[in-house]
Amino acid sequence: MKTRSGFIALFLIAAFSLISFKAEKINTLTKAEKKEGWKLLFDGKTFNGWRGLGRDHVPNGTWVVENGMIKKARTAGMKNTPDGKPIEGGDLCTIEEFDNFELTFEWKINSEGNSGIKYNVSEELSKQNGSATGALGFEYQILDDGHPSYKGKLIPSQFTGSLYDLIPPKNVVLKPIGEFNSSRIIFNGNHIEHWLNGSKVMEAELNSQEVLSAFNESKFKKINGFLDKKKAHIVLTNHSDESWFRNIKIRDLNK
Repeated sequence: MKTRSGFIALFLIAAFSLISFKAEKINTLTKAEKKEGWKLLFDGKTFNGWRGLGRDHVPNGTWVVENGMIKKARTAGMKNTPDGKPIEGGDLCTIEEFDNFELTFEWKINSEGNSGIKYNVSEELSKQNGSATGALGFEYQILDDGHPSYKGKLIPSQFTGSLYDLIPPKNVVLKPIGEFNSSRIIFNGNHIEHWLNGSKVMEAELNSQEVLSAFNESKFKKINGFLDKKKAHIVLTNHSDESWFRNIKIRDLNK
């Protein structure tokens, strides 16, 4: 009887743990986070606080809220949504602007997926240099690094965790495709850090020779003002691939 009772107890503990895991709260702040000054950029239900870059609304058919996540819909080869409305392309940006901050977020992509989070983004600079709805700014690159289509075709500063096309990441460990990764961006003064799944993978100083040299070799080298520090939007990048974001939180480092 003791053995049976012990087995039942273990079973109940395991079942309770599983239920607790499934009931994990997302898009919420703990008491400690609130005390530290964190706030949610995404409430898990609506696009409150967001709009399309260069727009006064969220682009139709491109971005949706689904199961507590912001989802970038797969739009490759599509002109209309299932209800016949034209698909509006473009990036998704916060209405609020930030300069010195710490940003955390969770993300996943599909196989061969390509996405990113941009910051230090000026809408005016973006419009002057190519697109009113596609952001120009620093980018925390998100990619299916191991996909054969990228091997041998991209330079090190174009893989996950990089300061895109500028500074490559180091010691990157990604979760399998379909699982959520956790990321962190620290942008304070001229100091930048990118973190991935608990490890710092990129660190740079805006006014350093390293960044200036990388900029002069990058695709951004002809864009005046690209490296200037700005109070700017946080942007989710529009690619044709599906991507998902949740637990997007920010802490103002000016306070």
